[in-house]
Amino acid sequence: MTSGEDLAGRRARLDVAMANEQAWPARSPWVREACAAVPRDRFAPDRLWRWDGRAYRPVDRAVDPGGWADELFTTIHDAAITQVRGSLPSSSLSAPAVVADMLDSLRLEPGHRVWDIGTGQGWTAALAAWRAGPGRVVSSEVDEGLAALARRRLAAAGLAVEVVTGNATGGPVPGGGQVDRIHATCAVQAVPWTWVEAVRPGGRIVYPWGLLGHVALIVADDGKSATGWVQGLAQFMADRAGPTPVPIGHAAYTAVRGDAEPDSQRLLTRDLSPLESDWDLRFALRVAVPDAVLLTGRDEDGVNAWVHDGARSWAAFTARGDGTVTLYQGGPHRIGDEVTTAWSEWEELGRPDRYDYGITVTPDSQWAWQGSPDGPRWPIAQPAPARH
Repeated sequence: MTSGEDLAGRRARLDVAMANEQAWPARSPWVREACAAVPRDRFAPDRLWRWDGRAYRPVDRAVDPGGWADELFTTIHDAAITQVRGSLPSSSLSAPAVVADMLDSLRLEPGHRVWDIGTGQGWTAALAAWRAGPGRVVSSEVDEGLAALARRRLAAAGLAVEVVTGNATGGPVPGGGQVDRIHATCAVQAVPWTWVEAVRPGGRIVYPWGLLGHVALIVADDGKSATGWVQGLAQFMADRAGPTPVPIGHAAYTAVRGDAEPDSQRLLTRDLSPLESDWDLRFALRVAVPDAVLLTGRDEDGVNAWVHDGARSWAAFTARGDGTVTLYQGGPHRIGDEVTTAWSEWEELGRPDRYDYGITVTPDSQWAWQGSPDGPRWPIAQPAPARH
């Protein structure tokens, strides 16, 4: 087993790395204190999973304690995969920097009642309980096995947290009443209205928005809407009761395109290199064309890009080596044209960064906006019926 001394040293180095990258939130010093009091490794299962370039392979603490610890203490920006189903990750211990940022966005105070959604290993519920106090946190987990393990870890840490099993996207707060804060760690594309109803006016909902970033909503005084700004980039496991996430990777693109010939092609004069590295651009494209999955690759002619919608529409941007690009498209809608149009609109808006976007939620609709709630907006599709 990994020695306590080794883990203590790794925790100390992680703490320093967080400080060096200014990842400990200055306005929420309690987050650093909580992470020291209830460290992440105490909530890690004895089996983690490592990507070897082809598949996820188990790393067992009893067999390879050093490798197990390496999976937990890579960088402050890396999650540790704790569960794999059907060859894909289904649960994780979130990256320390993202957890700290989301808890800072929560503006959590002692005595607040908190609904933690997506218990997972129980670590974020533990951090919230350390701050809010005994009996102030209830946590929902759809996987009974994970819920049972989290209960044991929380009890071992001496934290009074109620962990319930069930789908948190379709019902009220466990135990009834309203809470002061919702902290969700499973990604949803659209916020269930039941979450807004569950939070008192002036309360906050912090959640991962799709595969884009995390958002902090404030419930209006009349309880009839919630609105707030994007707080940062984050990738979390998808809500298991929501729509199946669109697959990513070149295999998914190939599956959508198949052996179909393009329905159209045209020549563009555009440098594709920003698609490779400009995350503000990629964020804006994802907002404007939410069904687009974007991939990039580089060859001797420059950066190429491939786009698909996970269903039937696809596009390929092929660099020609002379500053031009050929756009090939196929399927029911021209997803390549949608991406280029959204790119041009983003440039016309002055190339806003991800923090210049926000979301508003009402009982009947929700949308993303840029600059202010009254600025340019893009509709967000309402939640689909839950999977069973």
